[in-house]
Amino acid sequence: MRHLARLAARTPPDRERYLDLLRALAIVLVVLGHWTIAVVEYDETGRPDGHSALPDLPWAHPLTWAVQVMPLFFLVGGYANAASLAAHRSRGGDTVGWLLGRSARLLRPTSALVLVLAGGALVARLGGAQPDEVRPVVWFATIPLWFLAAYLAVVPLTPVMYALHRRLGLLVPPALALLVAASDLGRAIGPAKLALPGHLLGWLAVHQLGFAWYDARRGHCRRAGLRSRCLPMSRRSAIALLLGGLAVAALLTGPGPYPISMINLPGQRLANAAPPTVALLAVATAQLGLILLLRERAERWLHHDRPWQAVIAVNSVVLTVFLWHLSAAVLLVGALHGLGLLPTPVAGTATWLAWRLPWVLMLTVVLAVLVAVFGPIEASTGHPRHLRAPVRWAGARATLAVAAFAAVVYALAANGAAAKTAPEPLGWPVVALLAYLAGAGTLRLLRSGWGSRG
Repeated sequence: MRHLARLAARTPPDRERYLDLLRALAIVLVVLGHWTIAVVEYDETGRPDGHSALPDLPWAHPLTWAVQVMPLFFLVGGYANAASLAAHRSRGGDTVGWLLGRSARLLRPTSALVLVLAGGALVARLGGAQPDEVRPVVWFATIPLWFLAAYLAVVPLTPVMYALHRRLGLLVPPALALLVAASDLGRAIGPAKLALPGHLLGWLAVHQLGFAWYDARRGHCRRAGLRSRCLPMSRRSAIALLLGGLAVAALLTGPGPYPISMINLPGQRLANAAPPTVALLAVATAQLGLILLLRERAERWLHHDRPWQAVIAVNSVVLTVFLWHLSAAVLLVGALHGLGLLPTPVAGTATWLAWRLPWVLMLTVVLAVLVAVFGPIEASTGHPRHLRAPVRWAGARATLAVAAFAAVVYALAANGAAAKTAPEPLGWPVVALLAYLAGAGTLRLLRSGWGSRG
């Protein structure tokens, strides 16, 4: 508590505390959403298996408009990336140095998960487990990595996209939304591969709004209308965003072709979340309006010590919580199965609903243990020691950093795309695992100062 009190006391007076609260709340919603919607059953071989209950609960599909919080992460990420890039440059750092600093916070806790799961899979194989037994466990535990793959693709584009924002302002998000609509049309009438650009374009559109929030907070507003660099923060604008986003989303999912659920369900050709569709962008717009309506009251509340210290505590391990929350489910299911105490109620039944509370409470205990073990890796991540490379190394250093990021994104995406039952010897696609280790290792080497010494 004393440590949290010291951190709270050192908070800069101009910090947008509300963004930290949004990040913490988004993580809590993701974790609780995944846990509460899970259905555990036994497959035909007698092994525990799990899936989402959403296909069996059509009444819950409209609720996904509130609990689909991936747009929040990119909104907050856009603000945070713009703020950290500006601060890094003010200290004399270069763009690659900033990128390496962001990679440390994102990849150190991720690498812990990757190495533990690969090591656990190796131990299981040596103990006699077959690849088709190991892969489902790794697949389920690494479901959160699809989001990280998308975010890691967006982060290296921040310097370019922020420069574009400073030139064109609020024209950029709607332009990106139009490209998302074209991507949606392509996958609706053509090959599914036409959806691939949407994985980047949709999240970039939300990320740009984070830039606009940052510029509004800093008073960098020189133009009016869509050429403005600032997000409109007035109550009237917030209501317009909320109602306008809801109206467009209702039209797109009612008479329109998009499904109501903002979380992907099996068999949906035009699923909303991965990649994001214009329907999800409309919901994100409504969410932004609601967020802005609550902003001033939340900021005042966060200037009290206890709520702000709680937000600091969650944010210090926020990525660890996100990365390990499904591993907690794997461990709990394995333990209950081993003891012969694993309940398998049918989704939507009274028994299933009654089991939600003890299920979530037990998972919370397991996750708390995992966070206690792995949280310090994230909490202790600092800034890179080297801010700028000598001119003769700058090009090679930048190329290596971008290539390393690309390798990590490929690895996480390839793992997510691989079949749940693929007979992978270590639970991961071999090429994906090697690409991740090479990319993360290269970024670690660059952060240590290689290529930055004269």
